Order: sequence, then structure tokens, then C-alpha cells
Amino acid sequence: MDPGPGAPVAGVPGLDRLPVGPSLLVGRRAELAALRAAAVRPSDGRSPVLVLAGRPGSGRTTLAVRFAVTVAADYPDGILFARLSSPDGGRVPPARAARRLLEQLGADGAGVPLPGAVEDGRDEPACVALREALAGRKVLVLLDDVRDAGQVWPLVADEPGCLVLATTAGPLTGIEDIDPVILGGLDRQAAAELLGDLVGGTRISCDPVGGADLAEACASRPAALRLMAGWLRSNPELAVTDAARELAEAVREADGKPTGGPGRKGPAAGSAAGPSTTAGAAGAAAVVVDGAGAAGAAGAAGAAGKGTAGAGTAGEASVRKGPLGKGRPGRAAAAGVRAGRGAGTGTGGGPAAGEQAPAGPARNEAPAPARPATDPAAWVKPAPEPAEPVPVPDNDPLIGAFTLLYRTLPAHQARMLRALTLAPAQSADLRTASALVGCPAPEAAATLAALAERELLAEEPPAADGTPRYRVPGRLHARLVRLREAEDRPAEVELARARLLERLVRLTDSARALLDPADGPGPEPLPGPLRLRSAAEARAWLLGERDVLLGAVADAIGQGDLDGSAGRLVTALLRALPLTGAAAPADLYQLHELVLTVAERHGKPRRASAALLNLGDLQAGAGRWEQAAAHYRAALEHARSADDEALCARALEGAAGCHRALGDAVRAADWYGRALGLRQSMGDQAAEARLLARVAEAHTAQRRFDEAEREYRASLGVLRRLGDERGRQAVGAALAELRERLDAGW
Repeated sequence: MDPGPGAPVAGVPGLDRLPVGPSLLVGRRAELAALRAAAVRPSDGRSPVLVLAGRPGSGRTTLAVRFAVTVAADYPDGILFARLSSPDGGRVPPARAARRLLEQLGADGAGVPLPGAVEDGRDEPACVALREALAGRKVLVLLDDVRDAGQVWPLVADEPGCLVLATTAGPLTGIEDIDPVILGGLDRQAAAELLGDLVGGTRISCDPVGGADLAEACASRPAALRLMAGWLRSNPELAVTDAARELAEAVREADGKPTGGPGRKGPAAGSAAGPSTTAGAAGAAAVVVDGAGAAGAAGAAGAAGKGTAGAGTAGEASVRKGPLGKGRPGRAAAAGVRAGRGAGTGTGGGPAAGEQAPAGPARNEAPAPARPATDPAAWVKPAPEPAEPVPVPDNDPLIGAFTLLYRTLPAHQARMLRALTLAPAQSADLRTASALVGCPAPEAAATLAALAERELLAEEPPAADGTPRYRVPGRLHARLVRLREAEDRPAEVELARARLLERLVRLTDSARALLDPADGPGPEPLPGPLRLRSAAEARAWLLGERDVLLGAVADAIGQGDLDGSAGRLVTALLRALPLTGAAAPADLYQLHELVLTVAERHGKPRRASAALLNLGDLQAGAGRWEQAAAHYRAALEHARSADDEALCARALEGAAGCHRALGDAVRAADWYGRALGLRQSMGDQAAEARLLARVAEAHTAQRRFDEAEREYRASLGVLRRLGDERGRQAVGAALAELRERLDAGW
């Protein structure tokens, strides 16, 4: 029994941001040894990439975290973590992950690049900035739940001292020299040990046959075993021998109902639907590490075998070489890992005895031309199309185990579990959970803890103030959504979402009031357990919950039925985030884009123009002048339709500044002149003086010195009427410099 990852390694930052994971870990010694061996192999010109593949519920994230902790001392510059898919299967673009990883490296908000036009690809600004930041460092980058290689390769730096570990349920074709470690089920001894420790007492040790039958019915996958252990704890009167029968019945029942989802029919992948083999009868496990083979093996890790989980001894692992594993035959066998080493058949990473291995590329396929090792094209291929999320089919033992356990839940716990699928990123603490179900905070905290104790929620790193956080596992998300749609009325769901948004608005406003009391009074104080009590706590909460807050706004605006509450949350965030001193321009950019979406949806050109102006200002601040000019021009069109002269003038001035920065003095003078005319008609003398000086600068750049001197003099006259001595000094200095250059024959 492994009690868990152990204490954090002193001096290595980033361990506290890793998923907490279960407290009891068993088995996986061979796979862990393989990862360690692969991590120390030399890599030419780039960071080594390790891939840990397995079906949902195989424990790939838990093993990745355990590996990260064991090697943390080798990466003193820290551990970075990013989850690249949401529980509902949504794909996180690599640029978005890169921005979060940059912040974990310590980049301040101003240094995190804005989103590009496309968030995929190695040339996206955030991905480029991340790779540059990793140069010369020793960092472990853990990418969890990767959907496709197109999410990984833009994040891989040209730094051999770093290491990238990606966990996935499907293939990762597109990156050269990947030799995936594939997780199947636990071996018999580890499965029995896990059940015994989780169930408690002597129920497993006194009934080893029943324990073995239950492990086989669960395909020896850790998640299913944990759920069945929770079910047994909830039914202390039942014998262990009954559990396997109940599980098989639950699987058949679930498979007999129409799914309406992506699940496929037929024998369960990795389930015990077929006849079992006798112990020790396991054949050799074939492991494929080429492009198509790795895709098949990783996508069906622990798949469709006929046999007793963990019943046999491991056969020798055979490795077939292909385009993704060329030049290093037999590496996995030498490392002592692949579906075998005590794993048996039916749940391992490769096909069971007597089954056909997934087909790889043709043997006579022409090899790709060799390229220098330092050329990124030698180890990176163009990103493939994004992969579809790997579903958990209805006839999977994981779904059967969940079904049994769900039936034992009290009504309030079942309701909470369903409601958590509405939480942003399916991540919640007592503040958000209590809003979703409309219960007191202490009751929500107790319910969350009870669900986590039953293995139905995954524990996350706590919030900044130490509040426990939990997450709906992705493997259960689709089933819970279907249960919510079947059991909860639409009006109840909409009310829960509205309560959540209003709770987040109040929390954000209270954080803003703590950070800047002079900015106006905060809302009425929240109940004690929900309250933010200091400016430091408010800042930590805003930054720590930023992804949750942004996700809540994006979800609400995406559905379009709660634009009022979502708009209030956007306004609150735009006021509060800059007060933290670490507001990333990328986050502000996202918020202004959401404002633009709502404004255009409801036909409000004035708000749309203001949002576009703010987007243009952020682009200009990042030096992206062409993109900024496009935003200013779009803002001008909206402002004209709203007949708002002030917005028109601001858009004209912004566009003129972009042309000035791009070196186009002619167009800059034209746009400044148009803005000047509007400001003069509005009687805005301060803006008039500023624009006269800008027009003079544009004339100077065109060597139209007489016009420039005339505009400078006009600006001085306006400033004199305003009594602005500082402005007069600045413009006077510019005019004096112009005259000196003219006298010098410039």
C-alpha cells in the first residue's frame, strides 16, 4: 500500500497546485518505473514528452501526480499544471493553457500575451512566450486530460532540461518519438488490497473469492473499485459476493436504456461481460507504439478483453516500431512496463491473448526524410484535427458502479451532485455549492464532504483562504447531466444558475470594496462562512477563483438567457480585477469580448462601441497596432449608428494613434484631423489642444513644417485659455525643438 504522494519537496514550487487525488494508492510500480526511466533518457533539442494513456477511471491523473511528486527534486524551477479539457469534453486551446502556465511561472499580468486570432499553433503569442520563458529552466509541465497532440506540441519548449507529461484517454499522433505508457486495470493483489482498505474490516479478507469476482466485474479499474467500495460501505448488511452480481445487473440495466449521448452499444470495454479465463492463463500482451497503433492502444487502454482482471502473469511485451517510435525499439520492454508485469489480460493496455493487435502503418511504408535534430519540424508534425472526447459507454462497469452508489444517496446529496454540473468547470466550494442548491453554507460544506467521501467528487487544491474545493470527475459528468435533465425541472435549473451568478456578483463586489473602500460601498455583508474578511483575502480569492468567475460569465452569456446577471458580473469583474495589481490583459480582453457579445445580441450600439474601444486599447497596449486599428474602426461604425459624437471622436483618435505607431503619418494626420473637428464641435478644449499637438507631430513627420508650427501655436493658444501650464510647457518644448531643427537645416 502506498499512502499517497508524500510530503511536498522543500523548495520546489507548484506542488500545491496539483490535484489532491485519493489518499490510498496501490500498484502501478512497473508503470511508475517506466515513467522514471523515460524521463532520464536524453532528448535532442527539445523537452522530452511522456504520455500516460488510459481509459476514464484508470487512475492516470493519480499516477501522473504521484510521478510528479517523486521526481520533483529533479525540477527545482517548479511544476506547472494545466487541465486541457473540461469535464463535459470541451477542448481547451493551447494558447489558453499557455497563458495560465505563464502565470504559474510568475509572469505578471502585463506580461501575459493577449489572445491571438487563432488559439492553436506554435506561433500563437502565448505559446511562443511560454517556450521562451522555459528556456534555461528545469520545469516539469503536467498536462492533464489532453484531447489531441495539437494541444501539446505548441507548449513543448526547445529546452531539454524541462519535461512534459501528458495524460490522455485517446491517441496523441503528431509528435515524434512518443512511447506511451498505457494503463489497464490493477493486478489481482493490488485490486484486493485497494478494496480491503476502502471497505474496511474483514469483509474482503474473509471472502477472497467474492473480492476477486468484484474486481473482475470492475475490470480492476481504480475508479470503479472505489465506487463499489463506497457502495459496500453504504450497505454493510450485504455480502461481498453479492456486489459483483449487483454490479453486473446495474450494467445490463444501464445498457438497456436509450442513451441519447455518445456512448456506444456492445460489450463493455474492459468489463467482465465475457467468460473469464483461469488464473495464470494470460497470453503475451502486444504493445504498439507507432502512429496508428498508439492511437488504438491509447484509445482503448484496458479494452474489451476476455479474462479475469489481474488473474494471470504478464507475458513478454512486444514492441512494434513505427513512425512515432523510430530508432528506439524495445524501450518499453526494457523499462519493464506494458500492460503486463502482473496485470493479466482483459484490462491491460494491449490486446488480450488470441486477439488481433491494432494495425499499424504498412511495413513497407517509405520512411520520412531525416532532418536535423535541432529542427523542430523533425519532432513536430502539423496538428491533427481535434479528437472527439473518449466517451464512457453505458455498459462500462464504471457507470454500473456509479448507478448503484447513486441510488443509495439521500435526496439532498443527489440533488447537490446533479447541481454541481452547472458550476463553472464543475468545480465548487461551499460558496458556490450553497448558491446552486439554495441551502446554508455549513450544510453545503457537509454535503460536499460526504460526496467526496463516497468517491463521487474529486478533491481539488483548496481555495486561497483554505476553503475545501471539489470537482465533478469528467468520467461521471455526462451521466450526471442526463440525470439532471431527467430529474430536475428546467425552471429549477435556471433558478440555480441565476442564484450562482448573483452570489458571484456579491462576492466580487465585496472583494472590490475591501480592495478599494473609496470606490464605493460594498453589498450587504454575506453570511459569516461566505464572507471575505480582508483585502489580502479578497485579492487571493479574486485571483484564485478567476477561472471560475470567467467561466461562469462565459457559460451564462453563451446560453443567452441570463444576460442581466451575467452583465452585472462582468461589470463587477472589470472593476475588481484591476485592483489586484495582477489582472492579466487576456482576462480583461475576454470580459470586454463578452460585453460586446451581449451588446450586439441586444442591439445596443453604444455599449458595443465602448467594448470595441476597450478591446482596441488592450491591443494597442500590447503593441498590436493593426488589430487595434480594426477594433477602433468597428467601434466608429457602432458609435455612428448610436449618434454618439464622444465615442466617434475617441475611435477616430485611437485609429489615428495606430497609424502613427505604424509610421503612416499621412493617414495619422487625416484621422487626427477628423477627431479634432468633432472635439471642436463638442467644445472639448482640452481634447482640442491635445489633438492640435498630435496633428502638428504628424505634419512634422511629413516634413510639412509650416503647418506643424501653425498647429503647435494653435494648441498653445487653447492651453493658455485653459490655464494649463504643464501642457503649455510640453507643447512649447516641442515647438522649440522644431525651430531648432529648422535653424539647423533639418
